[in-house]
Amino acid sequence: MTDQRRAALLPMLALTAASILWASAFVAFKLAFQAYDTMFVVFARMLVACICFMPLYPRFRSQPYRKGDWKPIALMGLCEPGLYFLFETAAIKNTEAAQAGMITAMLPLLVAVGAHFILKERVSARTWAGFLVAVCGAGMLSFMSTATENAPNPTLGNSLEFLAMCCAMGYTILLKRLSARYSPMFLTFTQAVFGCVFFLPLMFLPGQSLPTQFVLIPALSIIYLGAASTLGAYGLYSYGVSKIPASQASAFINLIPVATVFMAWLVLGEVFSTGQYLASALVLGGVLLSQNRKAARQPEAQTEAPVPSSAESPSQTPLEG
Repeated sequence: MTDQRRAALLPMLALTAASILWASAFVAFKLAFQAYDTMFVVFARMLVACICFMPLYPRFRSQPYRKGDWKPIALMGLCEPGLYFLFETAAIKNTEAAQAGMITAMLPLLVAVGAHFILKERVSARTWAGFLVAVCGAGMLSFMSTATENAPNPTLGNSLEFLAMCCAMGYTILLKRLSARYSPMFLTFTQAVFGCVFFLPLMFLPGQSLPTQFVLIPALSIIYLGAASTLGAYGLYSYGVSKIPASQASAFINLIPVATVFMAWLVLGEVFSTGQYLASALVLGGVLLSQNRKAARQPEAQTEAPVPSSAESPSQTPLEG
């Protein structure tokens, strides 16, 4: 393989790997919840992420700070990981990982709609049409779902996942504004720290309990969530978008729901019905319909670091999905 072909292939492999790592977070959450309560799982994930970021701390100390920015930074942290994980963990407890992953495909549309109302950005009729199709698909996905032992209330779970995506929308808009002044890695680190502070007291709420034993697979899932789905996925995505146009890189985010469905089937044994596959096709079709192909074909001049939409995440955020 020539150096030129290798240089073209590596960013695509990095973006594919990042999407797979964010998608696997839904399965890892399901495994972690088999032994540990939700608030402990999220707190432990944030703690692992902070530990992974510690070698980079000297770089963060030199980050210039503009007076008053603590307010949008705190609001960003409240949107994600704060409220985002409150909704998403409750969602995953009630619905299948594959269905929750499919709902995340709507995030780019939600960001476009949110930017229209918050930032007064113009939204095309094509985007509105795609949004309506995707919402109909998400509604059908929930309507056609049946309760199981691992998904006791899929309609509630999918609704909570949609609310989580609304929080991710607010986070993404704030992140885009703040990334003009702060490095994306620094902002991801502040999210992890905020998450530790936010979820620490929530572990002691009624109905929550601290772990009394070490269970291997759930414990490894938590470490995986903090390290691979956060730092690993974010690093791979950042490398990918630094090498190819942002419009091409964003297309790889659409791999997340597809990869989630496959991994949920492989690891958890989750299977969609024919109707649910059709509903999922509507969700993805709505996302594809909303894309402005003419704008995507135009050459891009990247004047600021591209910001991944959340899903982790990974997260999709970088902290999700």
